[in-house]
Amino acid sequence: MITTDEIERRVEKADAEKSARRMAAAREVGELARRRAALAEELAEVERTLGTVLAAAADVISVDELAEFTDVTAADLTGWLTAGKPRARRGRPPGSRRPKPDTPLTTAPAPPELRPSPTTPQPPALQGQRS
Repeated sequence: MITTDEIERRVEKADAEKSARRMAAAREVGELARRRAALAEELAEVERTLGTVLAAAADVISVDELAEFTDVTAADLTGWLTAGKPRARRGRPPGSRRPKPDTPLTTAPAPPELRPSPTTPQPPALQGQRS
């Protein structure tokens, strides 16, 4: 029969191997995630610069010409160009809303339903009568 000490040693050995693998996986995922974030920021900066260059050159070369010369799709070029531009505001321009009336409009509340609901039993004296 196996001793309690031997059982504990085996469990600790198994846990140590698993713990080492968990630590290695967490370390690698953390490192790759940091690297990805740095690359994503670098890519975003390159795309902003592309948009600035495209906008500055728009008076001398068109997106279609650039696509032809560079073998970059016109859709990609247009995307970079428009990504850097501020979006148009949606909604009403300031001051275009109708002014509120000086006097508040009041409406009379609707009269309550006079007939009982189908689930409410009617008193026996009223049955058969209609209002």
